[in-house]
Amino acid sequence: MKRSSVIRRAVLATAAVALVATGCTAQAAGPGSGGRAGGGAPTASATNAPVTAAPSPSSVPTPGGSASGGSASGGSASGGSGAEPSSSAPTAAAKVLMKDGDENEQVRELQARLRQLDHFDRAPTGFYGSITGKAVSAFQKKRGLPATGSVDGTTWQRLLGLSRKPTADELKPSTTNKLDAPDAACMKGRVLCISKESRTLAWMIDGRVVSSMDVRFGSENTPTREGTFAVGWKAKDWTSTIYHTPMPYAMFFSGGQAVHYSSDFAARGYGGASHGCVNVRDRAKIAALFDQVKVGDKVVVHW
Repeated sequence: MKRSSVIRRAVLATAAVALVATGCTAQAAGPGSGGRAGGGAPTASATNAPVTAAPSPSSVPTPGGSASGGSASGGSASGGSGAEPSSSAPTAAAKVLMKDGDENEQVRELQARLRQLDHFDRAPTGFYGSITGKAVSAFQKKRGLPATGSVDGTTWQRLLGLSRKPTADELKPSTTNKLDAPDAACMKGRVLCISKESRTLAWMIDGRVVSSMDVRFGSENTPTREGTFAVGWKAKDWTSTIYHTPMPYAMFFSGGQAVHYSSDFAARGYGGASHGCVNVRDRAKIAALFDQVKVGDKVVVHW
Protein backbone atom coordinates (compact mmCIF):
# COMPACT_ATOMS: atom_id res chain seq x y z
CA MET A 1 0.00 0.00 0.00
CA LYS A 2 2.84 2.36 0.79
CA ARG A 3 4.42 1.84 -2.64
CA SER A 4 1.15 2.33 -4.56
CA SER A 5 0.51 5.53 -2.64
CA VAL A 6 3.91 6.85 -3.71
CA ILE A 7 3.20 5.91 -7.34
CA ARG A 8 -0.22 7.59 -7.22
CA ARG A 9 1.29 10.81 -5.86
CA ALA A 10 3.93 10.77 -8.61
CA VAL A 11 1.26 10.39 -11.33
CA LEU A 12 -0.80 13.27 -9.90
CA ALA A 13 2.26 15.51 -9.72
CA THR A 14 3.12 14.74 -13.36
CA ALA A 15 -0.44 15.59 -14.47
CA ALA A 16 -0.34 18.87 -12.56
CA VAL A 17 2.93 19.84 -14.24
CA ALA A 18 1.49 19.03 -17.68
CA LEU A 19 -1.64 21.12 -17.00
CA VAL A 20 0.30 24.23 -15.94
CA ALA A 21 2.71 23.85 -18.88
CA THR A 22 -0.21 23.81 -21.34
CA GLY A 23 -1.60 27.03 -19.89
CA CYS A 24 1.81 28.75 -20.25
CA THR A 25 2.43 27.44 -23.77
CA ALA A 26 -0.50 29.38 -25.29
CA GLN A 27 0.97 32.69 -24.09
CA ALA A 28 4.60 31.89 -24.70
CA ALA A 29 4.95 32.68 -28.41
CA GLY A 30 6.32 36.19 -28.12
CA PRO A 31 10.00 37.17 -27.70
CA GLY A 32 11.23 36.93 -24.11
CA SER A 33 8.23 34.89 -23.00
CA GLY A 34 10.07 31.64 -22.50
CA GLY A 35 8.77 29.99 -25.68
CA ARG A 36 10.73 29.28 -28.86
CA ALA A 37 11.41 32.19 -31.21
CA GLY A 38 9.30 30.59 -33.91
CA GLY A 39 6.25 30.43 -31.64
CA GLY A 40 6.02 26.62 -31.72
CA ALA A 41 5.92 24.14 -28.83
CA PRO A 42 8.46 25.00 -26.11
CA THR A 43 11.40 22.76 -25.29
CA ALA A 44 11.46 20.75 -22.08
CA SER A 45 13.66 23.29 -20.29
CA ALA A 46 11.52 26.23 -21.36
CA THR A 47 8.39 24.39 -20.24
CA ASN A 48 9.79 23.59 -16.83
CA ALA A 49 10.89 27.15 -15.99
CA PRO A 50 7.42 28.74 -15.68
CA VAL A 51 6.12 25.69 -13.78
CA THR A 52 8.59 26.00 -10.94
CA ALA A 53 8.09 29.77 -10.73
CA ALA A 54 4.34 29.99 -11.28
CA PRO A 55 3.20 33.33 -9.73
CA SER A 56 0.59 33.47 -7.01
CA PRO A 57 -2.43 35.80 -7.52
CA SER A 58 -0.95 38.33 -5.10
CA SER A 59 2.26 38.59 -7.17
CA VAL A 60 0.53 39.41 -10.47
CA PRO A 61 1.71 42.91 -11.57
CA THR A 62 -0.75 45.70 -12.20
CA PRO A 63 -1.02 47.18 -15.72
CA GLY A 64 2.12 49.12 -16.45
CA GLY A 65 4.21 46.94 -14.10
CA SER A 66 7.28 44.92 -15.05
CA ALA A 67 7.19 42.59 -18.01
CA SER A 68 8.29 39.61 -15.93
CA GLY A 69 4.92 38.88 -14.31
CA GLY A 70 2.14 36.66 -15.62
CA SER A 71 -1.53 36.26 -14.81
CA ALA A 72 -2.90 34.07 -12.05
CA SER A 73 -4.15 31.66 -14.68
CA GLY A 74 -0.69 30.98 -16.06
CA GLY A 75 -0.18 34.03 -18.31
CA SER A 76 3.15 34.55 -20.06
CA ALA A 77 5.92 36.96 -19.16
CA SER A 78 4.97 39.14 -22.12
CA GLY A 79 2.10 40.82 -20.27
CA GLY A 80 -0.61 38.31 -19.39
CA SER A 81 -3.77 37.30 -21.18
CA GLY A 82 -4.78 40.89 -22.03
CA ALA A 83 -1.61 41.76 -23.99
CA GLU A 84 -2.36 40.00 -27.25
CA PRO A 85 -6.01 41.16 -27.74
CA SER A 86 -5.15 44.78 -26.90
CA SER A 87 -2.43 44.89 -29.56
CA SER A 88 -4.40 43.16 -32.31
CA ALA A 89 -7.82 44.82 -31.90
CA PRO A 90 -6.69 48.40 -32.68
CA THR A 91 -4.82 47.13 -35.73
CA ALA A 92 -8.03 45.73 -37.22
CA ALA A 93 -10.00 48.88 -36.40
CA ALA A 94 -7.29 51.14 -37.80
CA LYS A 95 -6.95 49.27 -41.09
CA VAL A 96 -7.65 51.66 -43.99
CA LEU A 97 -10.63 50.48 -46.02
CA MET A 98 -11.00 53.43 -48.42
CA LYS A 99 -8.63 56.25 -49.29
CA ASP A 100 -7.79 58.91 -51.86
CA GLY A 101 -7.59 57.48 -55.38
CA ASP A 102 -9.88 54.48 -54.79
CA GLU A 103 -12.74 53.94 -57.21
CA ASN A 104 -15.32 51.22 -56.53
CA GLU A 105 -18.89 50.58 -55.39
CA GLN A 106 -17.99 50.72 -51.70
CA VAL A 107 -16.83 54.32 -52.22
CA ARG A 108 -20.18 55.06 -53.89
CA GLU A 109 -21.98 53.67 -50.84
CA LEU A 110 -19.72 55.74 -48.57
CA GLN A 111 -20.65 58.91 -50.47
CA ALA A 112 -24.37 58.09 -50.39
CA ARG A 113 -24.27 57.50 -46.63
CA LEU A 114 -22.31 60.71 -46.05
CA ARG A 115 -24.89 62.52 -48.17
CA GLN A 116 -27.67 61.24 -45.89
CA LEU A 117 -25.86 62.97 -43.00
CA ASP A 118 -25.28 66.22 -44.99
CA HIS A 119 -21.53 65.71 -45.26
CA PHE A 120 -21.49 65.10 -49.04
CA ASP A 121 -23.39 67.58 -51.19
CA ARG A 122 -23.29 65.97 -54.64
CA ALA A 123 -24.27 62.80 -56.43
CA PRO A 124 -22.13 59.75 -55.58
CA THR A 125 -19.48 59.06 -58.22
CA GLY A 126 -17.67 56.05 -56.77
CA PHE A 127 -14.36 57.94 -56.92
CA TYR A 128 -12.52 58.85 -53.70
CA GLY A 129 -10.97 62.28 -54.30
CA SER A 130 -10.31 65.40 -52.25
CA ILE A 131 -14.03 66.24 -51.98
CA THR A 132 -14.78 62.84 -50.46
CA GLY A 133 -11.74 63.12 -48.20
CA LYS A 134 -12.97 66.46 -46.82
CA ALA A 135 -16.43 64.98 -46.23
CA VAL A 136 -14.93 62.04 -44.33
CA SER A 137 -12.79 64.40 -42.23
CA ALA A 138 -15.88 66.46 -41.34
CA PHE A 139 -17.73 63.29 -40.31
CA GLN A 140 -14.77 62.13 -38.21
CA LYS A 141 -14.38 65.49 -36.46
CA LYS A 142 -18.06 65.66 -35.56
CA ARG A 143 -17.92 62.16 -34.03
CA GLY A 144 -14.69 62.70 -32.09
CA LEU A 145 -12.59 60.45 -34.34
CA PRO A 146 -9.12 61.26 -35.72
CA ALA A 147 -9.75 63.43 -38.81
CA THR A 148 -7.54 61.47 -41.20
CA GLY A 149 -9.72 61.88 -44.27
CA SER A 150 -9.40 58.14 -44.92
CA VAL A 151 -11.94 55.50 -43.89
CA ASP A 152 -10.70 52.96 -41.36
CA GLY A 153 -12.70 50.21 -39.66
CA THR A 154 -13.83 52.42 -36.79
CA THR A 155 -15.02 55.23 -39.09
CA TRP A 156 -16.89 52.82 -41.35
CA GLN A 157 -18.67 51.08 -38.48
CA ARG A 158 -19.67 54.43 -36.97
CA LEU A 159 -21.04 55.57 -40.33
CA LEU A 160 -23.00 52.34 -40.78
CA GLY A 161 -24.57 52.84 -37.36
CA LEU A 162 -25.64 56.42 -38.09
CA SER A 163 -26.99 55.93 -41.63
CA ARG A 164 -29.18 53.47 -43.51
CA LYS A 165 -28.50 51.35 -46.54
CA PRO A 166 -28.73 53.63 -49.61
CA THR A 167 -31.44 53.03 -52.18
CA ALA A 168 -30.68 52.56 -55.87
CA ASP A 169 -31.71 56.18 -56.55
CA GLU A 170 -29.41 57.42 -53.80
CA LEU A 171 -26.48 55.47 -55.21
CA LYS A 172 -27.04 56.54 -58.82
CA PRO A 173 -29.34 59.58 -58.90
CA SER A 174 -30.48 61.05 -62.20
CA THR A 175 -29.93 64.62 -61.03
CA THR A 176 -27.06 66.69 -62.41
CA ASN A 177 -23.82 66.44 -60.45
CA LYS A 178 -22.64 69.52 -58.59
CA LEU A 179 -19.81 71.33 -60.36
CA ASP A 180 -16.30 71.08 -58.99
CA ALA A 181 -14.11 74.18 -58.61
CA PRO A 182 -12.72 74.83 -62.11
CA ASP A 183 -9.08 74.20 -62.85
CA ALA A 184 -6.96 77.36 -63.25
CA ALA A 185 -6.53 76.53 -66.94
CA CYS A 186 -10.30 76.91 -67.40
CA MET A 187 -10.51 80.54 -66.32
CA LYS A 188 -9.60 82.25 -69.60
CA GLY A 189 -11.07 81.91 -73.07
CA ARG A 190 -13.59 79.39 -74.42
CA VAL A 191 -13.14 76.14 -72.52
CA LEU A 192 -14.73 72.74 -72.09
CA CYS A 193 -13.73 72.32 -68.42
CA ILE A 194 -14.06 68.64 -67.51
CA SER A 195 -13.65 67.38 -63.92
CA LYS A 196 -13.02 63.69 -63.32
CA GLU A 197 -13.68 64.07 -59.61
CA SER A 198 -17.15 65.61 -59.83
CA ARG A 199 -17.83 63.95 -63.21
CA THR A 200 -19.01 67.16 -64.79
CA LEU A 201 -18.40 69.20 -67.91
CA ALA A 202 -18.71 72.97 -67.64
CA TRP A 203 -18.80 75.06 -70.81
CA MET A 204 -17.02 78.25 -69.75
CA ILE A 205 -16.24 81.56 -71.43
CA ASP A 206 -13.73 83.80 -69.64
CA GLY A 207 -14.36 82.14 -66.29
CA ARG A 208 -18.16 82.19 -66.52
CA VAL A 209 -20.13 78.93 -66.62
CA VAL A 210 -22.51 78.99 -69.59
CA SER A 211 -23.84 75.44 -69.19
CA SER A 212 -22.95 72.21 -67.42
CA MET A 213 -23.74 68.51 -67.68
CA ASP A 214 -22.92 65.08 -66.23
CA VAL A 215 -20.17 63.06 -67.89
CA ARG A 216 -18.49 59.71 -67.48
CA PHE A 217 -15.07 58.52 -68.58
CA GLY A 218 -13.08 55.55 -69.79
CA SER A 219 -12.41 52.44 -67.74
CA GLU A 220 -9.13 51.52 -66.08
CA ASN A 221 -8.08 49.70 -69.26
CA THR A 222 -9.14 52.54 -71.59
CA PRO A 223 -8.65 55.73 -69.53
CA THR A 224 -9.60 59.22 -70.62
CA ARG A 225 -6.44 61.27 -71.00
CA GLU A 226 -5.90 64.25 -68.70
CA GLY A 227 -4.40 67.58 -69.66
CA THR A 228 -5.05 70.64 -71.82
CA PHE A 229 -6.13 70.04 -75.41
CA ALA A 230 -8.08 71.75 -78.21
CA VAL A 231 -11.08 70.67 -80.24
CA GLY A 232 -9.52 69.32 -83.44
CA TRP A 233 -12.69 68.56 -85.38
CA LYS A 234 -16.42 67.96 -84.95
CA ALA A 235 -19.00 65.54 -86.35
CA LYS A 236 -22.71 65.72 -85.58
CA ASP A 237 -23.35 62.16 -86.75
CA TRP A 238 -20.39 59.87 -86.29
CA THR A 239 -19.84 56.15 -85.76
CA SER A 240 -16.67 54.82 -84.17
CA THR A 241 -14.42 53.19 -86.73
CA ILE A 242 -12.91 51.01 -84.00
CA TYR A 243 -15.92 49.93 -81.89
CA HIS A 244 -18.64 50.59 -84.50
CA THR A 245 -20.87 52.40 -82.00
CA PRO A 246 -22.70 55.71 -82.57
CA MET A 247 -20.99 58.90 -81.32
CA PRO A 248 -23.51 61.72 -81.95
CA TYR A 249 -22.34 65.31 -81.46
CA ALA A 250 -18.70 64.24 -81.31
CA MET A 251 -16.06 66.88 -80.56
CA PHE A 252 -12.60 65.31 -80.87
CA PHE A 253 -9.83 66.68 -78.68
CA SER A 254 -7.11 63.99 -78.32
CA GLY A 255 -6.64 61.46 -81.08
CA GLY A 256 -9.75 59.27 -81.12
CA GLN A 257 -11.05 60.62 -77.80
CA ALA A 258 -14.00 62.97 -77.99
CA VAL A 259 -16.82 64.52 -76.02
CA HIS A 260 -20.05 62.98 -77.36
CA TYR A 261 -23.57 61.87 -76.48
CA SER A 262 -23.90 58.28 -75.19
CA SER A 263 -27.21 56.42 -75.21
CA ASP A 264 -25.56 53.76 -73.01
CA PHE A 265 -24.71 56.40 -70.40
CA ALA A 266 -28.28 57.69 -70.58
CA ALA A 267 -29.61 54.16 -70.00
CA ARG A 268 -27.12 52.68 -67.52
CA GLY A 269 -25.56 55.69 -65.85
CA TYR A 270 -22.28 55.09 -64.08
CA GLY A 271 -22.77 51.35 -64.24
CA GLY A 272 -20.77 51.42 -67.49
CA ALA A 273 -17.79 53.27 -68.93
CA SER A 274 -16.54 54.61 -72.24
CA HIS A 275 -13.54 53.46 -74.26
CA GLY A 276 -11.76 56.69 -73.36
CA CYS A 277 -14.20 59.32 -74.57
CA VAL A 278 -16.08 61.80 -72.41
CA ASN A 279 -19.70 60.59 -72.48
CA VAL A 280 -22.65 62.97 -71.99
CA ARG A 281 -26.09 61.56 -71.10
CA ASP A 282 -28.25 64.63 -71.69
CA ARG A 283 -28.86 64.75 -75.45
CA ALA A 284 -30.51 68.19 -75.44
CA LYS A 285 -27.64 69.76 -73.53
CA ILE A 286 -24.88 68.36 -75.70
CA ALA A 287 -26.81 69.24 -78.87
CA ALA A 288 -26.87 72.88 -77.73
CA LEU A 289 -23.21 72.68 -76.70
CA PHE A 290 -22.20 71.23 -80.08
CA ASP A 291 -23.65 74.28 -81.83
CA GLN A 292 -21.67 76.68 -79.61
CA VAL A 293 -18.25 75.01 -79.52
CA LYS A 294 -15.81 75.88 -82.31
CA VAL A 295 -12.80 74.01 -83.63
CA GLY A 296 -9.81 75.33 -81.71
CA ASP A 297 -11.67 75.87 -78.42
CA LYS A 298 -9.78 74.64 -75.35
CA VAL A 299 -10.51 71.35 -73.60
CA VAL A 300 -9.21 70.83 -70.05
CA VAL A 301 -9.54 67.40 -68.41
CA HIS A 302 -8.53 67.49 -64.74
CA TRP A 303 -9.15 65.85 -61.37
